[in-house]
Amino acid sequence: MDSEKVVVVGRLTIGRTGAAVALLVGGGLAAWFGVSALPGFKPATAAGPQQAVAVAPAAATVAAPAVGAAVVPAPAPGARGVIPAAAASGVQGPTPVFVLNSLDASISVIDPQTWKEQSRIPTGKEPHHLYLTPDEKSLIVANALGDSLTLIDPRTGAVQRVIRDITDPYHLRFSPDMKWFITAANRLNHIDFYRWDAATQTPTLVKRVSTGKTPSHLFIDEGSKTLYSTMQDSDALVAIDIATQTIKSRVPTGPMPADLYGSPDGKKLFIGLTGGEGVEVFDLTGPEPRSTGIIKTAAGAHAFRAAGDGRHLYVSNRVANTISKIDMVTNQVVANYPAPGGPDCMDVSADGRYILVSSRWARKLSVIDTVEKKVINQVNVGKSPHGVWTLAHAAR
Repeated sequence: MDSEKVVVVGRLTIGRTGAAVALLVGGGLAAWFGVSALPGFKPATAAGPQQAVAVAPAAATVAAPAVGAAVVPAPAPGARGVIPAAAASGVQGPTPVFVLNSLDASISVIDPQTWKEQSRIPTGKEPHHLYLTPDEKSLIVANALGDSLTLIDPRTGAVQRVIRDITDPYHLRFSPDMKWFITAANRLNHIDFYRWDAATQTPTLVKRVSTGKTPSHLFIDEGSKTLYSTMQDSDALVAIDIATQTIKSRVPTGPMPADLYGSPDGKKLFIGLTGGEGVEVFDLTGPEPRSTGIIKTAAGAHAFRAAGDGRHLYVSNRVANTISKIDMVTNQVVANYPAPGGPDCMDVSADGRYILVSSRWARKLSVIDTVEKKVINQVNVGKSPHGVWTLAHAAR
């Protein structure tokens, strides 16, 4: 979440316009100085919002291998481990890495071979999260404060169209059965259920569900029966029946729940506690989610990304400036990696070796080698980089 509300330091509530305040909490200031001391560090310059422009950012600090398309087996559509068809069939040449600059209203388009920002695409206000359409032809960028969706070509970065009058789309998901497009209105306290017309690529609002304070991130079970959403400012987890679009349970969580991720067997739900120091685990086998404990990672546990092996999960610890690797079977942390500058959203290279993470306070995309356990590259992007995505990614 990045709301425009006043930052409450005691709860580590991170506001959209107040993100700099949170930087001073829990070692954030030290993290900033750590990043600014890296070789080649320079503050990024935002591109103008009127048109896409070519950008020549500072040279990379260290040479890094290219993260391009890979030839990998493609599981059945809708199943866990799905990799976009284009990546599975071997796209000619590398596909771009996209970084959403939430306070610049833009998308940085990065070449994964040269690790340079090639262009910056204007969006609506406050783009935070992004998701691939069911036909894999468009990448949807949700512009929360702009009340719009920007659709871009996931292979080239070309803007395809803009869909307006989508109220406060902070987070977004398609149901695995591809029948529902769902958005979380983070600042307006509701979740919207849309039917998605595949032929026209157009959503139609079916129902708006009032949820309570600050619905943040969304997760949908494999059967497309239940939507789970964290309530970031009311410390709760809400479960919504998708067929009827009604709330069926609300249970308490630890402080400031953010991203959430379901285990491949459908039995567990992992929730990052941005106001705490770990990941809360919920048992999903009963009539309502039941907390079974907290996996201690580090301060500011926030966003998740699957490692690609069907067993491990990465979580970014935004205050501690680290990323932890969790074994979803044993509920244990098995590795930690440095991630300077307030790590937030991530993607993982198709071969599973490299983590691409937005360094929120440093205006960087950081590339982490999970074998060497170090940052091997950083690319200057825009203000408050958030969502990160590439077509050539590891299995989700």
